[in-house]
Amino acid sequence: MQLFPAFFQMDGAQIVIFGDGVNAERKARLVAKTPARIALVTRHLPDWAKSVEQIDHVEPEQASHALDTSRFAIIACDEETELQWAYELVRAFGVPVNVVDRKELCDFTVPSILDRGQVVAAFATGGAAPVIAKDVRAKLETLLPERIGILAELAERWRPAVKDAISSETSRRHFWEHVLRGPVAEAVYAGDDQRAEKLMDIALLRFSHEASSNDPGPVHIVGAGPGDPELLTLKAFRLIQQADIVFHDKLVSDEIMDMVRRDAERVPVGKSKGEHLVPQDGIHELMIAAAREGKRVVRLKGGDPFIFGRGGEEVEALREAGIEATVVPGISSALGCAANANLPLTHRDHAQTLTFVTGHARKGGVPDLDWQGLAKPNQTVVVFMGVGTSTVISEKLQEAGLSGDTPVAVIENGTRANETRGFGSLEALPRIIETHGIKGPALLIIGEVAGLPAEAQNKFIAEALA
Repeated sequence: MQLFPAFFQMDGAQIVIFGDGVNAERKARLVAKTPARIALVTRHLPDWAKSVEQIDHVEPEQASHALDTSRFAIIACDEETELQWAYELVRAFGVPVNVVDRKELCDFTVPSILDRGQVVAAFATGGAAPVIAKDVRAKLETLLPERIGILAELAERWRPAVKDAISSETSRRHFWEHVLRGPVAEAVYAGDDQRAEKLMDIALLRFSHEASSNDPGPVHIVGAGPGDPELLTLKAFRLIQQADIVFHDKLVSDEIMDMVRRDAERVPVGKSKGEHLVPQDGIHELMIAAAREGKRVVRLKGGDPFIFGRGGEEVEALREAGIEATVVPGISSALGCAANANLPLTHRDHAQTLTFVTGHARKGGVPDLDWQGLAKPNQTVVVFMGVGTSTVISEKLQEAGLSGDTPVAVIENGTRANETRGFGSLEALPRIIETHGIKGPALLIIGEVAGLPAEAQNKFIAEALA
């Protein structure tokens, strides 16, 4: 993040603007939308400035006095000599400065602003592409209700009463999420402010009672998909934005973890081969304890919780503890990784059956699988966690009758920026993994469909050379 967004508090502030041309007028009228006073530094007060009540005319000789109490300054001089004089003067006072159309001289840039009263959004590209910032603002304008600022004012009025009635910070957050996203907000947006006030009173009575009862809330077991944040479901995104605490696996990508609400507690409970940061029973205990504290709990798991994700065990443990469990499916890594590689897991000509298995042996050694069933023709076998046992898998499938020439694909970190793919034959499976330096987690895809991407690429090259 090259730019750090921040908002200046403008109550009682003074802003110094140098210049009297079109750019100075634009900046002054923008600042005049706030409560701040504007010290306009110019030799002669232009006509446009006379209609702006907040403007105080300051002669250049008095600019130092204005800068001494200024929150920030804007330089919009047309002449280079005047610009340099103003810039050196502002620098001497250490006041944050914006120089119009001179990015290299700016401490901050003036963003594209969406104003909804108490709700203000700003979009910036650091001067790289202002049109993009304006386009983003235009799109958001269609999404943000006109009266969202009125809703913020209502919340401000009720804040002291809510704090007195609900002592728990977590419960207060739940209250505000409920009223600002539910019927109260709808009443405000509809222009029925009187009804909104009544609904606030009803909601406060209800939440103050619930907060005192301290009943545990549900735990949401959420699938994060294979890693690409754009493959996260809308429901999953909503829940991780609302969570008070998130217990997450190692398989959840950093990009998805960045989507978790900033002030939520994040607890890593991931497991990898030979290393269990938190045992499974310990994960159960942590989730149960957090739910009983009244927190909104999300258990965030890579892929889909119910496909080799031990989500079933977690649901059972929660329900045995008397805690409601809800499951949000995620795009399985098998589906996401195969699609990203243009590899169809089923195909009318090559695979009428699709089988998911785990290559992880429960007690070490050889995975306990139906090798004869997996060696049948016209099917695709997807092996999760099979890198460490790839040699055994290759040997057992060939012993069961599957040809060593059967195509295989190995995909590590599928859908992510550091994705690695290896293609070849079943007989060469261990060498493919070694050659590409694949350590896991990775998927092994075995069957005729694994050869289709390579076949299509070879056909494309042949046609290009013809």
